[in-house]
Amino acid sequence: MLAIVLIFQIFSSVECRLTEIETACRALRSATIRILCVGIGLGLFIWFRPHLRRRLISAADTADSEARRWWAVHLIGLGLIFVPWLRADPASLNADFQAHLTTLLAGAVLATTGALFLLVPRRQMFGLLREGGAGLALVVLVAALIPDLADALAPFWWAFRGLILATFYGVAVVLAALGFHVVLTPEVATIGTEDFFVEMAGTCSGIEGFALTTGFFVIYSVLMRDTLRLGRFWLIVFPLALLVSWVFNVLRIAALIAIGARISPELAVNGFHSFAGWLFFTLLALGVIWVVQSRPSLHRASVVAPRSEPRTAFRHDTNAALIAPFIVFMLSGLLVQSLWQSPALGYPLQVALMAVALWLFRKPLLAFDRRLDPIALLAGVAVGVGWLLTFRGGPAPAGLSDLTGAALAGWVLCRILGTTLLVPVIEEAFFREYLLRLLNGPAPWQRALAVVVTSLSFALLHGRVVEAGLAGLIFAWIAMRKGRLSDAVAAHAVANGIIALTALITGDWSLI
Repeated sequence: MLAIVLIFQIFSSVECRLTEIETACRALRSATIRILCVGIGLGLFIWFRPHLRRRLISAADTADSEARRWWAVHLIGLGLIFVPWLRADPASLNADFQAHLTTLLAGAVLATTGALFLLVPRRQMFGLLREGGAGLALVVLVAALIPDLADALAPFWWAFRGLILATFYGVAVVLAALGFHVVLTPEVATIGTEDFFVEMAGTCSGIEGFALTTGFFVIYSVLMRDTLRLGRFWLIVFPLALLVSWVFNVLRIAALIAIGARISPELAVNGFHSFAGWLFFTLLALGVIWVVQSRPSLHRASVVAPRSEPRTAFRHDTNAALIAPFIVFMLSGLLVQSLWQSPALGYPLQVALMAVALWLFRKPLLAFDRRLDPIALLAGVAVGVGWLLTFRGGPAPAGLSDLTGAALAGWVLCRILGTTLLVPVIEEAFFREYLLRLLNGPAPWQRALAVVVTSLSFALLHGRVVEAGLAGLIFAWIAMRKGRLSDAVAAHAVANGIIALTALITGDWSLI
């Protein structure tokens, strides 16, 4: 979901009203939001139903052969979703959206189907549905209707003039505190400065926050009705949660205008609009639920069930160590793209976040075999040299020419550190240890499928798809040759080190 937001909203913004099939475009956008809401609703349901969670985990552990198949379906679907972005000029996506609709729909269906059967093994589906019962159906229904709730609440946003005025003047106060000269016209829902104005439509007014809070609060109250003090929850917590959502929206609009006026209008609209708003409001609603869950005064009895057996701490879980740093890597990319007009300048923040993630999971990562195969080092040299020889030139990172002295030296140090040490560990842990191991099997076709899928996924993450795909094939071969993650990391680090050293010597940072 984060990658889809990053690609289709920030790198290439798709506006349904600018396409020839606005209704179909909005339906597809709505389906994406519904999948997000249903997925989180199911996550809440499973989290607060320990017996169902244990059965689901047990069923998933016995379905390794099927898991490989559904991983392939899921990843092929994701690949199809990104095909329009790879094939088309980002600026022409709106005009050519109708031609890409079939590919996007097919990708969405495959990705969703694969994800569903990865989480719920096919043979266990009906048994788990029966055990979930009416509560599961209610959760899915409520979560799927959250976007419709947002549409239904939209007229109230415009009906209550006081709410509009409160929002507008709240934004004005925040902007004035930041030193802006504010111009607002509530009659036409316009606010901004002398250089940048926004007209607030119902879909970007913050009503999504009210809808998400209401929907997830309904789900939570149903799941925790046996212990939750419902009166306090709905009469005290719910109004406070709506107030927090409103304040968050005021800050979001103020940030949008500030970025649009001082940095980049395109970045402001794309980074703080539509899908990004749904993601941020979702995190806010879940954060409020987490606070409620941790407050004993809001529950009639303890919500912490006694554990019959010790659980592995999250920081010491091997799979978490392979996955979580990669998620942080993706999140940091989204954050940098949203907050910097020249995203390359935000790379030190990415380095800091990646370093923290790897440090938190250092124990399970250091537990892997750390021996090195000399062939891995030679493979890394081959990949690095091949990457340089096939380079056809490219634009230098925007904004880098403005850095001088210590700032430039610090950026260069962070770039080299991240490229040669942190990124190889994070990417190889996810692609060549976690994903490759999941897809790999005893049959030759299973091994071939695992290598192709992981290499293609790795290639889609990089700008030069063909070269990155070949590099992914080599790294996969190295990882499977001795069965060691350390070999793939070493090959990747050597390749990136050669490229980074060449960039340092030549001053051409477009190489990386």
